[in-house]
Amino acid sequence: MTRAARFAVPLLIGLASASTGEAAEKLSYGLSWLPQAEHCGFYQAKANGLYAAKGLDVDLIPGGPETNMSLLLATGRIDMAMSSTLGQLKMTAEKIPAVTVAAYFQKDPQTLVAHPDPKVKDLSDLKGRPMLIGTYSRQEFWQWVKAKYGFSDEQLRPYTYSAAPFLADKTAVQQGYVTNDGFMLSKPLGAEPKIFLLADYGYLNYQTTVQTLAKTVDEKPQIIKAFLEASSEGWKQCLAGDYAAAEAAVMKANPDQSKELFEYSINEMVKRKIVTGEEGLPLGAMTDARWKSFTETMAAAGVLPKDIDYKSAYTLKFIQ
Repeated sequence: MTRAARFAVPLLIGLASASTGEAAEKLSYGLSWLPQAEHCGFYQAKANGLYAAKGLDVDLIPGGPETNMSLLLATGRIDMAMSSTLGQLKMTAEKIPAVTVAAYFQKDPQTLVAHPDPKVKDLSDLKGRPMLIGTYSRQEFWQWVKAKYGFSDEQLRPYTYSAAPFLADKTAVQQGYVTNDGFMLSKPLGAEPKIFLLADYGYLNYQTTVQTLAKTVDEKPQIIKAFLEASSEGWKQCLAGDYAAAEAAVMKANPDQSKELFEYSINEMVKRKIVTGEEGLPLGAMTDARWKSFTETMAAAGVLPKDIDYKSAYTLKFIQ
């Protein structure tokens, strides 16, 4: 099926009861990237029949560099989209009626990565070093890093999604993802790189969120509730090491995802508490305090308007 054909699905509303023999209700969820371990809970829920048990036929739509899931959501071409706190707040600032209903990554996996160097012990030690940061990221986490640690735009270098420039300069730092950094860089570096998970330094951006249109929240909350319950169970299974079904499904959908990388990523998510966080909240849960704090921080950094109505960007009613 072509990408155009997949997106030609109308907005899918309603919830059927599997126990009554009715056809499963179709529901589409747009992913942030190509299928990977970071999507484990959703693929596990689909492959293990957790969505089907809730009366749902869920289509997990792969993302990619040329796919704007927020636009597809806003125009009603998908029912739900994977995003982040910042992604949601940017939509809210633009008056797009989207609402975040859950966050499955309590910690944003975004990192800054440096070469093995005994002089580099803390994020603040990266001040003055060349920074390989992508154009999009310069308008997001980079603004937070600058404001908190006194970094400057003079440090910026182009980020080409190739590790070659980073490997060639032992003083360089590049943006990364904690679920991939060690796996991709340890061998060419000859040692584990210095990995700084921004979430551990106060970057409170929720990731791997579930957002939908406000109209769907108001009119069809049972769909959302069913999807989130099944997704949470899928994530519980993945974190417990029962992810064989998801692994097979992801590798089938994305042949570039190796078994070794999949398992490394899962282990990092567990070790770093990416999904569970540090507060012991239910999977997918969010808090008012964190939304408020992050909004104020990013507004102060100039990323968001200071008068943004952040309270309209999310709801806590589905996961307490």
